[in-house]
Amino acid sequence: MRTIDWKEVEKNIENGRFPQWLVTDPEIYELEKERIFGRTWQFLAHESELKEPGSFVTRMMVDDPIILVKNKNGEINAFLNSCSHRGVRLCTEDYGNKKAFSCPYHGWTYNLNGELIGVVAGNKVFGESMDKSEWGLRPVPRVESYQGMIFGNLDPDAMSLEDYLGEMKWYFDIMLGRSDGGMEVRGVPQRWVAKANWKMTSENFAADPYHVQTTHRSAVELKLTPSDPLYASYGHQVVLSNGHGINVITSATGRSNNIYQGMPESMWSMFEKNLNKEQLDIFSRVQNFVGGVFPNLSFLSSCSGTEGTKYNHLQFRVWRPLGPDQVEIWVWYMIDKALPEDYKEKSYKGFIATFGAAGTLEQDDTENWARIVEASQGLMARDRNLSYNNMLNYLMGLDNLDPDENFPGPGKAYPTCYTDHIARSMHKYWLELITKEPEVKSHE
Repeated sequence: MRTIDWKEVEKNIENGRFPQWLVTDPEIYELEKERIFGRTWQFLAHESELKEPGSFVTRMMVDDPIILVKNKNGEINAFLNSCSHRGVRLCTEDYGNKKAFSCPYHGWTYNLNGELIGVVAGNKVFGESMDKSEWGLRPVPRVESYQGMIFGNLDPDAMSLEDYLGEMKWYFDIMLGRSDGGMEVRGVPQRWVAKANWKMTSENFAADPYHVQTTHRSAVELKLTPSDPLYASYGHQVVLSNGHGINVITSATGRSNNIYQGMPESMWSMFEKNLNKEQLDIFSRVQNFVGGVFPNLSFLSSCSGTEGTKYNHLQFRVWRPLGPDQVEIWVWYMIDKALPEDYKEKSYKGFIATFGAAGTLEQDDTENWARIVEASQGLMARDRNLSYNNMLNYLMGLDNLDPDENFPGPGKAYPTCYTDHIARSMHKYWLELITKEPEVKSHE
């Protein structure tokens, strides 16, 4: 790898400038896989996707195929989806229910706890010396959950999920824990591949309401969103620990036209029971929650509809890197279990029309993400000597915006969502992780 002047990179990031060559550089991408995705918590599934013993889903942690399965005791296990005999991907289905997993190559079979329970021709070909207990499926080093959201970490020495989420838990409680019974995933995650870099897609959701009026101009013309160019700026951009952040978007009045994001009044008593005073205050005034958990989990809680009336929904999405210039997008649609079925169905249709794979707003974003990649791969953009001053601009709010000390929630809250505070925080945490040398562990 060519020498990188990380001190120069740090100085530029501190001053609101992000070197463009960092976006799609192949050597940087290899470092990201090891030092960022190999050390941080990544979202895998929601507990509602694994309803009964034997239920399973298959997921990816960048290049590592993962299988999650509920055992007979109701516990959720996560393993590398690879047979320990010859390494074949064990399960090829996206989801289902099984009593055991049998390898299609040589027939080795594993139970719901990942234990090897069957070897074709067993003792006749391996003799008595092979101990089957040593050849079970390899568990993901760390698996933990919060409010039904299951995360995995490839670093056995990583901080706990709760510590990693930190202040974000307070906001997750509003979105995920507000109603009796919590949330459920409807359908299966939508997936598609886009020409994009994962840093840019993560940043788009977590840190960039500024793009809404331009990128999504068609939604304005269709009267799906207001024509006010400051529409997405009203509210607070909240910087949280570990590169996380959330935008609490309200309106010009500081309130919402639809209390509790337009949820039925039959639900309000649940909100009042499950949330504290400060959380209720924010939830009653918010129009959209949009943000992210570093490195590649984004979320959006908004209202959408296809026939005039708007319905709330929550989406979680993972930007799985396939390379420095390509991502696989995974999107989970989530809704309160306690809502009436009619509301859920209308909400789901509104989600499909706006943020499904062919949704109006989705197509706007993917076009711009592709153009970032296209313009960031040439010699000028990737010149490391900075002879072309090839910096991307993250100067919004750098020296002209102070935090709002009266904001009721945790984190450092700035009184507009048109600012780059979360983006700069993401860049700093990215830099902290990518420049941290791997620890040499003793095997004594």
